[in-house]
Amino acid sequence: MIRYFISVFLTLYVSYLALVIRLKSKIMKYLTSLLLFICLLASQGIAQTTITLHADEGEYTISRHIYGHFSEHLGHCIYGGFYVGEDNKMIPNQRGIRTDVVNALKELEIPNLRWPGGCFADTYHWKDGIGPKSDRPKIVNTWWGGVTEDNSFGTHEFLDLCEQLGTEPFISGNVGSGTVQELSDWVQYINFNGESPMSELRKTNGREEPWKVKYWGVGNEAWGCGGNMRVEHYVDVYRKYATFMNARWGDERIFRIASGPSDDNYHWTEVLMRDIPHQLMQGIGMHHYSVINWNKKSSATEFSEEEYAVTMQKAYDMERIIRGHSAVMDQYDADRRVALVVDEWGGWYDVEPGTNPGFLFQQNTMRDAMIAGMTLNIFNNHADRVRMANLAQTVNVLQAVVLTDGEKMLLTPTYYVMDMYKAHHDATLIPAKIHTVDYTLEGKSIPAVSVSASKKENGTLTISLVNVDSRSAQPVSIDLRGMHAQGVQGQILQAAKLQAHNTFDQPEGVHPANYNGAKLDGDQITLTMPPFSVIVLSVR
Repeated sequence: MIRYFISVFLTLYVSYLALVIRLKSKIMKYLTSLLLFICLLASQGIAQTTITLHADEGEYTISRHIYGHFSEHLGHCIYGGFYVGEDNKMIPNQRGIRTDVVNALKELEIPNLRWPGGCFADTYHWKDGIGPKSDRPKIVNTWWGGVTEDNSFGTHEFLDLCEQLGTEPFISGNVGSGTVQELSDWVQYINFNGESPMSELRKTNGREEPWKVKYWGVGNEAWGCGGNMRVEHYVDVYRKYATFMNARWGDERIFRIASGPSDDNYHWTEVLMRDIPHQLMQGIGMHHYSVINWNKKSSATEFSEEEYAVTMQKAYDMERIIRGHSAVMDQYDADRRVALVVDEWGGWYDVEPGTNPGFLFQQNTMRDAMIAGMTLNIFNNHADRVRMANLAQTVNVLQAVVLTDGEKMLLTPTYYVMDMYKAHHDATLIPAKIHTVDYTLEGKSIPAVSVSASKKENGTLTISLVNVDSRSAQPVSIDLRGMHAQGVQGQILQAAKLQAHNTFDQPEGVHPANYNGAKLDGDQITLTMPPFSVIVLSVR
């Protein structure tokens, strides 16, 4: 838009000069035309996007927990994804947990992992998944595919996985079909260090020391698969369960997360904030998926530009939705002690042809990279309220960062975005002011470029940029204030087409590369972003 107005101004100004001097000679006409051409050509190099960063004005910390993940007993996320069994001789594993997946996620430095669901959480009874595997009852996964599973992956296996990953567990408790006693016992089994029936049972099952799990969800999607409750009813359910969850062990406290709203249901959030004592609730969950239409989704790989644009508009809704819930929460919690936890987010498409519809297996393209980059920028910029989030899901389900097929494993474009962004973990959010053009298609528009920035204690400034425009490159100018920059380097994720993705035959088709296109001149950085690209700059 800036470039457009400059071009129009120059055109009118030159035309005005021509009129004023009343051109009479061909030479003057040619000179004026040449001047107009030069001015218009120069205007093409002027940035369409201008960003101002105040590197000395950071106030909030971008919690690393914004970069969390989600693992549900759904399709091949757990079985075949994370867990292949202790007797598997074909796939390297440690106590049944895949070594290659663990190594890939350790490289991402994932901060937390949510389990066992999702909808599955409110049908899961934790005592079915402890003790000798031969004694564990088989269950039917009524939510996802109607398959029978043997409960060989339970509490001990999940917490072993988290220890191998070096990540914090986030457990969703069963409120839909469980009992208060059941959830209270689970907390005690996992966290209590003294003598009690549950701690003794844990020791009998081979774990002497408690795991001390901090993050607990009190139900999942209570408005839907978690019980189809009215929020006025769920409030009382929550208060009862939270009261008996043994909130303290030693000097530590658990972090209880209420089952919050879907999308922009601000009434749900208001009732939770109004009617639940805040000492019983440390976070409110919220779910939002980038889906074109729940009744008619798009193909994960064979989508049109129009479908891409609509998906990106749905993803950009995250900005409006977070602002809305934050405004409601601010009315009851001006000090922002209660966190907004976006514990399910990502793209949702049709399953891959020939796969079980209940397994939600979909490919991952540059469209997903755009969703991830833009969404993480939104989360970063709302770090005052958004302090935890979980991409759905980690392996083989929805917008996964890892896909597996037997012994094979690949990393998706979404994986690489999260890897590029990990420099933001626990860094100080740097305020950013941005003016950019719109990406418009089919009469709907969203900003073409999004940005977030943070600074580490060592002074390194990280700037993450996303150009969602599927057609146009975007010249960008960044005005650095409050720091004396000495150099800039970066990485870029781009591809020849929106539908580009990695396959098991070509696992490196989409991969980040070093980016040397950013130029530093004093306190100005200039660059041009290719269409549908992600660039992360490191400024020192």
